[in-house]
Amino acid sequence: MGGGGDGELSPAEARLAMMELANMISVPMALTAVIRLGVPAKLWAGGANAPLAAADLLPAGHPDPSVLERLLRLLASRGVFSEHTGSSSPSPRRFSLTAVGRTLVPGGGGSPSGSGASYADYVLQHHQDALVRAWPLLHEAVLDPSGPEPFARANAGVPAYAYYGKDREANEVMLRAMTGVSEPFMEALLEGYGDGGFEGVSTLVDVGGSSGACLEMIMRRVRTIRDGVNFDLPDVVAAAPPIPGVRHVGGDMFKSIPSGDAIFMKWVLTTWTNEECTAILSNCHKALPGGGKVIACEPVVPDTTDGSTRTRALLENDIFVMATYRTQGRERSEEEFRHLGLAAGFASFRAIYLDPFYAVLEYTK
Repeated sequence: MGGGGDGELSPAEARLAMMELANMISVPMALTAVIRLGVPAKLWAGGANAPLAAADLLPAGHPDPSVLERLLRLLASRGVFSEHTGSSSPSPRRFSLTAVGRTLVPGGGGSPSGSGASYADYVLQHHQDALVRAWPLLHEAVLDPSGPEPFARANAGVPAYAYYGKDREANEVMLRAMTGVSEPFMEALLEGYGDGGFEGVSTLVDVGGSSGACLEMIMRRVRTIRDGVNFDLPDVVAAAPPIPGVRHVGGDMFKSIPSGDAIFMKWVLTTWTNEECTAILSNCHKALPGGGKVIACEPVVPDTTDGSTRTRALLENDIFVMATYRTQGRERSEEEFRHLGLAAGFASFRAIYLDPFYAVLEYTK
């Protein structure tokens, strides 16, 4: 770093850093483009990951492979691809997937078990037209925090969840995106929390369980759970597939929650205000026996702000929630989650960090 002391940038470096920030949109848009073009899958080729030139990744006779090469170079600078250059000139640049890039292909690293999960749909879901339209209105969330979130403002007043309910294609992308994100975390949860965390649980309720996929994964691993209750809105569970040992129950978590020995929820509290979260947790408290617990899996933001990948990912996701789902929904710190549980009547709380993004939050009655 240049001049100024204390690690400060020189004026020229500061201007360059601002130019990078101003053009940052080129990174997710380039990433979306190469996914739509099938580049990660072509490079992976069942695990080969052999370096290929842009021309090799396009149909024969393409008039200008350099257009794709420019996208690949940008993403190589961001750690998605490795760039390989030959010693002789002219030699075409070749590219392969890095560990980050491999998360975009099934079996490439998105899931530790090598399952079909990938983060490609997560990228595509974040950059659908309806979501992208929300970002220029982000300042409206500051000016009118109690008003409609930017997504609704940009889409004729339709909130994101209602939009997904009406647009089947967008909803399918969103569901695949959530599966891609959920599978690796659920594997980490079952490996690091597993039988011990669910000890003594015979009936497990998954609040906001959607299709019941997470509940199915838990019950497949923890054989002592005999009764699974997948609890979500009536129209959501109506579309859920049959799962052995699982009852799909429709309802409203703000009114009541089915009883169980433990209650599981994943990424539910994020989109609600503190008051709404306390109401949800209070209903969980009522549904549990003495000693029962809520196992909530949520992103937890750090107390201090730094430039680490983890901190940036968590804070960026917080703004995504603000823009897309609820202006007053938010990611929270561990201490904020603790206070929510105490306000709802829980006797104890602990946070368990098994994954860089999600934490397991235990609230015990």
